Amino acid sequence: MQHFGKLSADRQSFENRITELFHIRYPIIQAGMIWASGWKLASAVSNAGGLGLIGAGSMYPEVLEEHLIKCRQACSQPFGVNLPLLYPDINKQIDLIIKYQVPVVFTSAGSPKTWTKTLKDQGITVVHVVSSARFAIKCEDAGVDAVVAEGFEAGGHNGREETTTLCLIPAVRKSINIPLIAAGGIADARGMLATMVLGAEAVQIGSRFVCTPEASSHINFKNRIAASNEGDTELVLKKLTPVRLLKNEFYEAVKAAENECADTAALNELLGRARAKLGMFEGDLVNGELEIGQISSVIDNIIPAKDVVQGIWNEFNTLLHGIGRIS
Repeated sequence: MQHFGKLSADRQSFENRITELFHIRYPIIQAGMIWASGWKLASAVSNAGGLGLIGAGSMYPEVLEEHLIKCRQACSQPFGVNLPLLYPDINKQIDLIIKYQVPVVFTSAGSPKTWTKTLKDQGITVVHVVSSARFAIKCEDAGVDAVVAEGFEAGGHNGREETTTLCLIPAVRKSINIPLIAAGGIADARGMLATMVLGAEAVQIGSRFVCTPEASSHINFKNRIAASNEGDTELVLKKLTPVRLLKNEFYEAVKAAENECADTAALNELLGRARAKLGMFEGDLVNGELEIGQISSVIDNIIPAKDVVQGIWNEFNTLLHGIGRIS
């Protein structure tokens, strides 16, 4: 609880290492999800007091540039970019981030040693996403400013360790001294408070923000999330890169192939190209890849991003008031 933080005197903001690092009011970060986190969502979350992230993983450089320009125009507060380090045009993405003076970059899917110094030399705050304490230590050694520890419950691509958030956060907190952000299975203030008591100083939330009008995901996908129930997601494609999917016909084809011990070549052929875009952006609920977290089972509506942020903050404030001030 050493770095938990405290409410401001007027109870309208929270003060800890993460809010100071990002210059935000609330310790709430919107995940940079592919086909969901464009400039509209990122600017809405940042303007509401959290930290919005543009998801560069599904963007060509010219598309990212457009989103950076529009986000700067629409946003009066700090925002960031989530950048998977395996992206083929990574050099162009980095150049654009520097050109438009993006204040915060969350990196993932690669070694933090590769680009951290380059970004920090430009005055950019760098955060890296990990799925284990072992990789969190490597991030601290690489000089990142903070880490996101993402548990097995999360949507999209997950770590191979399959460690749940409840177990991951204390293990990472014990292993590093830099600020820690929790992710995976968090959609409300109770999840936020629980992970912060375990040692996190903020939360990164993905699935809840997909079900907002500002998310660029297709309405079919949003409605499918809102209608989902417990057990409707599963982690598959472990021979390639583990990914959590909503169950549909494509998922059933993947499971059948895996049950027949398909090799990586066969799974790659089944996956094909642009499968995630087909499902999440174009709304094909039959043949598309539908990436979402386990917490989708408790999301039952589509509401503005501002209302998501404010609702989480109001409930978090109430919870703290109910149990007494924590510092």
